[in-house]
Amino acid sequence: MSSASPPEQPPAELLVVGASEVLTCGRMADASGAEGDRIPGGCVAAGDGKILAVGPESQLRERYDCSSATVVEAKGGAVAPGFVDAHTHLVFGGSRVREYAARLTRSRPEVEELGIETGIMATVAMTRSEDEETLYAAAASRLDELLAHGTTTAESKSGYGLDVFSEIKLLRVNRRLDDSHPIDIVSTFMGAHDFPRELEREAYIDQVIDEMIPRVAAEDLAGFCDVFCDEGYYTVEQTRRILEAGIASGMAPKIHADQYSDMGGAGLAAELAVVSADHLNFTGPEGLRDMAEAGVVAVLMPLIDFAVQHPRPIRARDWIDAGLEIALGTDLCPGGYSVSMPLAIQFACRWNGLSPEEALMAATAGSARACRLSDRGAIVPGAVADLQVWDVPSLEDMVYRIGHNPVQTVIKNGKVVA
Repeated sequence: MSSASPPEQPPAELLVVGASEVLTCGRMADASGAEGDRIPGGCVAAGDGKILAVGPESQLRERYDCSSATVVEAKGGAVAPGFVDAHTHLVFGGSRVREYAARLTRSRPEVEELGIETGIMATVAMTRSEDEETLYAAAASRLDELLAHGTTTAESKSGYGLDVFSEIKLLRVNRRLDDSHPIDIVSTFMGAHDFPRELEREAYIDQVIDEMIPRVAAEDLAGFCDVFCDEGYYTVEQTRRILEAGIASGMAPKIHADQYSDMGGAGLAAELAVVSADHLNFTGPEGLRDMAEAGVVAVLMPLIDFAVQHPRPIRARDWIDAGLEIALGTDLCPGGYSVSMPLAIQFACRWNGLSPEEALMAATAGSARACRLSDRGAIVPGAVADLQVWDVPSLEDMVYRIGHNPVQTVIKNGKVVA
C-alpha cells in the first residue's frame, strides 16, 4: 500500500530574511512591548500581495513553496510595516521657500514689506496658475521622496485651489497619482482650508456646499471631507454645515481643529464622530476625553509645529492619558516641507513624549485607522504586504539616529519598489 503524498505547499512569492527583528505592529502598545510584536530574527513570507506568515525562516520554508520567491536580504536590519502618512497637502503649485527663509529671522509683516506674499493664499495664487500636468509632475516627485523614506500609503488633501475649477483639478491629480505611483493615495477634499479673496465668506461656504461637494461626489474624487476649524478660519457652525454636507454626499468627516485656539472644534469632532482630528495644540482635557470616547483618531504632526515654531507644541502624553488613539503625519505642505516619516517619529518621541513603540504604532496602524484602512499598518497574515527594511538593527536605533533615513528597501503589495 503506497503512502499518501505530502500536502502541496502553497507558494510564497516573496521572502524577507536575515532581519534582526520584525516589528509587526500588531499589538505593540507600550515601552515594554507585547509578546509577538517584535520577532527576533523573524522572516516574512508574502504571496498575491498579502502577508502569508511571520516567523522563523526554517518554518516558513517548510510551510510554503519558496522555489520561485523573490528573496530580500535584510542584512541584520529591522523590518517594519510601510508607513501610512495620515496628513499631507501633497498637491500644490510653486514654492514658499523665500517666505520660509525670510521668516526665520523676521516677523510676517516684515516679510510682506519685502514683497514676499505669505500664507495659504500665496500658495493658492501659484496653484491656480499651474496646469494639471505641472501639478502632477511636482507631486509625483514628492511621492518619490516619501517612498524613499518608507511611506507606502499617504493621505492627500486639496485646499490650495479655493474655487471649483482648481479644487477639482487638485483632486484629479490625486486620482492620477493613485493610478500611477506605487504609493496608495487617500484623497481628501478640503475646499474649506481658507477663504478666497474674491468672495464673501458666506458666499464661499455656499459654493463649497452647493457646487464643490456635489462635483467631488459625482466624480468620486475624495473619500473624506475636511475643514479648518480655528480662529480666523471656519467657525464651529460653519464647519458643521460643511461636514454634514460632505457626509450627506458620502464623504466621511475629518477636521483641522484647535491649532491656534480652542474654539470648540474638538467638541464638534466628538459630536460628529469624525474619523480623525488633526493638530489639536490648544485642545483641553475635556475635548481630548470626548474625542477618545467617540473613537476619533488624533493626528500628531510634530514637523509642522517645528517648521512654524509653534508656541504650543503637543504634549502627546496628554493624548495617551485621555485614551486617544494617535496617528502620525508629516504634514508635507508649502509651509513646512518634510517627506520623512522617520524624522516625524524621532520628533514625536523626543519633542512630544511618545515612546518609540507608541510612535511607530502611530505611523503605521494608527495612521491606517485615521484613513479608515483596515488592511495595512501591521505585518500580520492577510494584511497588504507593504514592508520596509531598515539599515539599523532595532526600533530604538532608528529613533536614536536623528535625521538619519534608515530605509534601504521598500516593498509594496509584495513587490520591491525602492
